[in-house]
Amino acid sequence: MLPDRGLAAKVAFLSQPASYAEATRHVEVVQTHMSWVFLTRRHAFKLKKPVRTGYLDYGTVSARRRLCAEEVRLNRRFGPDVYLGIVPLTVDSAGQLHLDGEGRAVDWVVKMRRLPTGRMLDHAIREGTVRDASVRGVVDVLWRFYRQCPPIRMSGTSYRSRLARGIAANRRALGRPEYRLAPDAFAPTCARLLATLANAPELFDARVQGGRIVEGHGDLRPEHICLTREPQIIDCLEFSRPFRILDIADELAYLGLECERLGAPSFTRRLFGAYARHSGDVVPEALVDFYQASRACLRAKIAIWHLDDPGPRDGRVWIEKAHAYLALAREHAARVR
Repeated sequence: MLPDRGLAAKVAFLSQPASYAEATRHVEVVQTHMSWVFLTRRHAFKLKKPVRTGYLDYGTVSARRRLCAEEVRLNRRFGPDVYLGIVPLTVDSAGQLHLDGEGRAVDWVVKMRRLPTGRMLDHAIREGTVRDASVRGVVDVLWRFYRQCPPIRMSGTSYRSRLARGIAANRRALGRPEYRLAPDAFAPTCARLLATLANAPELFDARVQGGRIVEGHGDLRPEHICLTREPQIIDCLEFSRPFRILDIADELAYLGLECERLGAPSFTRRLFGAYARHSGDVVPEALVDFYQASRACLRAKIAIWHLDDPGPRDGRVWIEKAHAYLALAREHAARVR
């Protein structure tokens, strides 16, 4: 049996225009924390890194194939024509790699229709071109999705315990001594959020009783939304269903927080206003701020985790990003009454 090809060889192969059946003069290569993305003229191909962590396992070819298929299935819930399918990366008897060719599959990639970079929401925010009609269009797509989601059955107590465990996990991770974050940067925020769960249980129980806990997108950020005529939503979190189980308001608050971080502080209000008109669900401001503070702590944790990445890195970037998220967390937590 031929040996598996290493990640470096796969990345080098997929970076070459000649590797693709379509005519393309250039391949733009983008590295994320968990994947490599290769952009041709008309398509995007995503190769998952062979990584294992405490919350995901991309460590084997079979696991990556399964999660590529799951990524396609889940993202087609938001629109059927962006995620085109999964394609094998094969090696022939001469040891040469091929995309969707003869030989043994040594990896799998997700094939997508390429979306225009200039129409992504994060780009539009930076350019100051987001209009109310665009916000309404995004909420239209999201609401068509959410109204088809069956409510997740759980008790209010279970839901609050779940939130509390997440906050406590964020606090433990941020407090690891090797990260050298001052406890004052995160501990009072986490304490305030836990106190809210204990002192205002009705705020959260109402969400469960109202059927607002669903299996959502799980990672709804501006870089995952394209403001085409019919907005496209991509890059659903595919590797953990529990991470997709959330309050609709939590998911929208997360999107609003990320837009605020990019310089659009009014996006949250506009987003929830459009959502309320569709759903009749008027979400208390205190709950929105709770979710945004909690999400900001989570994003700070994910940022600081990059200090554990192997190889050379500039840790200052991630430390600064963690501190920026923690500042947002303190600001939103202070509004929770």
